[in-house]
Amino acid sequence: MSDCRGFVIALLGAESTGKTQLSQDLAHHLLAQGLRVIVVAEYLREWCVRENRTPRPEEQLPIAQEQERRVDAAAADADVVIADTTSVMVAIYSAMLFEDGTLYQFALQRLRSYDAVLLTGLDVPWVADGLQRDGPHVREPVDALVRGALERAAVPYQVVYGLGPGRLASALAALGRMGVIQGPEVAAAQGTWVWQCDKCSDPECEHRLFSRLQGR
Repeated sequence: MSDCRGFVIALLGAESTGKTQLSQDLAHHLLAQGLRVIVVAEYLREWCVRENRTPRPEEQLPIAQEQERRVDAAAADADVVIADTTSVMVAIYSAMLFEDGTLYQFALQRLRSYDAVLLTGLDVPWVADGLQRDGPHVREPVDALVRGALERAAVPYQVVYGLGPGRLASALAALGRMGVIQGPEVAAAQGTWVWQCDKCSDPECEHRLFSRLQGR
């Protein structure tokens, strides 16, 4: 990371897994530490609302490029940028809906320039949200595709679980393990969220671990 570029955190995950809420909670927490923080919202959502439809195959790449352009612009003017998804999610949906995997190379190359990647777990209830929501049945397949893409590209990531304040605590603990942020709240979160299988990519295994931690 160069001195003139902000630290960039990517939030990835299937639909209705709390990415937007977590981005806001993280931003509020880091702003309270005196940092300049910018949240880059999901451009695909903005596009769908403006056009009142979902994009066609040939419109996927421009959407992915605009998402990344906005992240770059924010990183030039902030200490920390929180990307409420990246072009990786555009690539995954393009492959799912149109059997077009050509965006993966662009999206994953871009993701390698990010400083931290958090994946939101499937433990929050699914909520309908207009044009962008396909249904709860697609969350597990999308989650598997995200994990598979990250692992094939050797992009390190941490999975975030928890409801309400617990999800923020999980994210702070993950960022602390990556050496992104430190402080007493992070230390406390790390003491609560003890991950016994950091290398495991099995969502069922992680969910069982999460359930045990909630029961403490």
